[in-house]
Formats: sequence, C-alpha cells, structure tokens
Amino acid sequence: MGKQVQFDDAARAALRAGVEKLAGAVRVTLGPRGRNVVIEHAGHSPTITNEGLTIAQEVELADRFENLGARLVREAAARTGGQAGDGTTTATVLAHALVVRGLRAVAAGHNPVALRRGLERAVREAVAHVAEHARAVGGREDLARIATVSAGGDAALGALVAEAMDRVGRAGVVTVEEGRSLETSLEVVEGVRFEGGYLSPYFVTDPDGMEAALDRPLVLVADLKFTQARDMLPALEIAARHRRPLLVAAEDVEGEALATMVVNRLRGTVQSVAVRVPGLGERRRAMLEDLALLCGANLVAADLGREPEGVTEEDFGRARRVRVDHDSTTVIEGGGRPAAVRLRLQALERELAGASSEADAERLRERRARLAGGVAVIRAGGATETAMKERRARIEDALAATRAAVEEGVVVGGGLALLRARAALDRLGLTGDEAVGARIVAEALEEPAAQIASNAGMEGAVAVARARELPFATGLNALTLQFEDLREAGILDPAKVVRCALENAASVAQLVLTTDAVVVESDEEDAGPGAP
Repeated sequence: MGKQVQFDDAARAALRAGVEKLAGAVRVTLGPRGRNVVIEHAGHSPTITNEGLTIAQEVELADRFENLGARLVREAAARTGGQAGDGTTTATVLAHALVVRGLRAVAAGHNPVALRRGLERAVREAVAHVAEHARAVGGREDLARIATVSAGGDAALGALVAEAMDRVGRAGVVTVEEGRSLETSLEVVEGVRFEGGYLSPYFVTDPDGMEAALDRPLVLVADLKFTQARDMLPALEIAARHRRPLLVAAEDVEGEALATMVVNRLRGTVQSVAVRVPGLGERRRAMLEDLALLCGANLVAADLGREPEGVTEEDFGRARRVRVDHDSTTVIEGGGRPAAVRLRLQALERELAGASSEADAERLRERRARLAGGVAVIRAGGATETAMKERRARIEDALAATRAAVEEGVVVGGGLALLRARAALDRLGLTGDEAVGARIVAEALEEPAAQIASNAGMEGAVAVARARELPFATGLNALTLQFEDLREAGILDPAKVVRCALENAASVAQLVLTTDAVVVESDEEDAGPGAP
C-alpha cells in the first residue's frame, strides 16, 4: 500500500481540522449543564453519554490527515484519564485552544520553535500556580463535593461515592457494577485487590471497560510457573466438569499453558483468567498465602510437594465475583473461613509487635490491611441498559476524581483555577516569539471556564470577562447561573486533574506546532505495474 504526504501549511491545516472536529463533539459535554452526545453502534443500541473520552474514542474521520489530528487530541485525553481518572474533556478543550491559536501564530510568521519554548515556560508557571493554591481534602463532605462535580452535578451520586470511600478508607477498594434495579445502591463486602492484571487481552469479557468479570469462579492459587499445556489441563478439566469460571493466580502463566487457557476461553469451554501475582520471594509468597486464605484455597507450591498436574478439586477456592483489568485483580467475597482469617490477623499483630525493622513492619501492615479491608460495591441502577451504562460511567468518573483529590489536593472548580493561573504568566518577562507562545497559553487557560458558561446558555466571553473582575474564588456557578464563591458552593476540582489536563494538552500542541510533514496510508492499494 502506498503513502500520501502533505507538507507545511497543508499538513498543519489538516491536523487542525481534525482537532476541531473532535473537540467540537467533546466540548459540548463540559460542565454541569453539558449536553449529551448520541453514538451509533452497528447492530446494537446507541450510546447516550456526556463522558468526554468515550466520545473521543468513537471519533474516526474519513480524511486520514484530519484523523491524525483527532487521534493526537484523543491520546491527550486518554493520557489525562489514565493519570488522573478525569479531566478528559478539559484536556480536549485546552488542546483545541492551544492548537488553533498556535497555528494562527505560525501562519502569521512566528517561529514555531520559539513559540514552543514560550508555551513550555508558561505551562510550567501555570501548573505551579495551581499547585500553590491547592488545599488538602478535608472530610467526607469534601469528598462528596468533588464527586458531585465530577458526576455532572448529581449530589446523590456524589454522596454515595463519598460514603463508599469513607467506609473502606481512602486507600480502600471501591468497584462499580451495573445493577439490577432502578435504584443505585452501595454494599460493603469482604474482598481484596492486588496489582497484577490479566496476562492476555483475550480473557476480557467487557470490551468497553477492557475488563474480565467472573461470577462464582473456582480460584487456583499457586506459587509456581505454568509453562506446559499439561500443567493447566487438570484445572481446566475440573472447572469444565463443574461448569464454573476459573481464576488462576500464580507466579506466572506463559507459553503453552497460557495458550491452552486462551483457546478454551475463545471456544467457550471454560471462561477463565490467568494473572501474575506481583512481588518477589517472601513478598509474593505472603500475597499468595493471604489470597488462598481469603478464598479457601490450598496453596499449590513445589516446596510443599505439590505440582500443577497433581491439582485436585480440594485445592480450589471460591469467590462470589472476580474482576480483572489490565493492571489489577479484585476478588469479592472469597470463600475462606472467617475464623481462619481472624487467626491469621492475630498472628500478624504479634509479628508486627516484634518486627525488627521498618521494612518488615511495613510488609506486615500491608498484609494486615489486605486481610482486614473490605470492598465497597456500588451498583448503578437505571430503567434501561443505556441508562445504567451512562450512570456507571459517571460514578467511575466521580470515584476517580475523589482519588485524585486525595493525592494532590483540590482547587476552586468551574474552570476558575486555570483562569486565575493566567495572572502568574505576567511575571515571566518573556520577549519576542516566546512571549507570543506564553500569550497563547494565557488565552487558552480561559477556555474551559468560557465553555462551561457557553454550555449553560451564557456568552462565554462575557462570563470570563466578569470573572476576571471578581475576587479569586468567585466565578460562575453554572448550575445556578450566579456568580458566587465557588469554594463555599462546594465546586472543587482535583488539582491533579487540572495539572494533567493542561500538561497533556500542551504536549499535543507542541507537536502540532512543530510539524512540517504528515505521512498517512493511501486509501487505495497500489495495483502495481501492468494493472488494468
């Protein structure tokens, strides 16, 4: 297949067009009065959502050059979501503002490299300003406020997320599922989460969330490497006989053993997932022992005289549900005996009291928290599957935002933290094209606040001009359409979300500004010499 190439202004114009089309679909969702977007799925029900990343991931443009521009912004949004759990729409709005203004400056004859230097300096200064004005998260009320903002202004969902985090601790495990009723509910159950996700994407059962979910699985826990097909056959045969899903948590599963599990999964013989338990030596062994205890499994290990081909039905543990994503595994309501767990906790307390080093004490505290902690399960309700999916997405956004807030604190919301950061750029003292780059950032910092106002039915530029004249924390409350102290109104954003959105948007803008050529695949295959 041949390639197509565009250069200079034509290349940058195509990238800009792609950025504008994607941003146009995403930015209408920003803020509590953001609009919805309907997404078609061939052969399935349409999705109605106001979740920025979901929309961005669905945008594929027919023009390959334009599509590259859209993909760059989509990656910035995805990176923001991955780092901070929220802020994907803000990242898109900022990237669009920076790219459009930056390309306008390049077309006017300003040096792209100097513009980039000014842009980098300005972004660093703005990020420092945001961090300087962040404050630590207070109690449950603060968590509820943050969650409410991220859930699109839904105070009930915000309160539920705050309650979940309060009940299991801020470092605790909270999962979100689609419910079976109209109401959204919260339940705290026994469970554990550990790092280490699925070893093959073929195990995924939920392509939208890239997650594997197993209901009432058998659980095999082994301090062994499974490499040969014969290592895995006894476990698969037992699971198939009982018609149960299978979770294999081990030192590793690779080669023929992994391929055997994947083939059985794809054929529908056994729904299974293999995960690699993290850590080395004693740390990994402790994790495996704790997992076996929680699930009621017998640990299979060579030093205990056990090999994979000798696995029996008595070795398997149980769980009500297991959820595995790319990075972690959550086991909910394992089948272990509560009395055995209590005895293990008492033993850990005795070991902790006699720990000889801080490293040993930290390891024991980690095990204690793992065994004693629970899992909060939020079940998203709704009248239809579409409504449930939309509510689940909002809860997941709210949960991610509260976690980000715990990490780096909170700042005033409503786009105001970025708008106020503009003042910090005045002290940079840049000249020439670098000053132009800084001015591009200064103008872009006002765009989220302007877009929130526009989505609420106000003129964005007018709302921003009014906010500039008001005290630091006073801005537009898009729900009430009043200018008020947003901190007192509970409108807060996680500082981490604001930081990541700006940094990732700037990264995309810098790439576009300094691009002089774009190469894409040709739409038509080269038929070659002699073709008719």
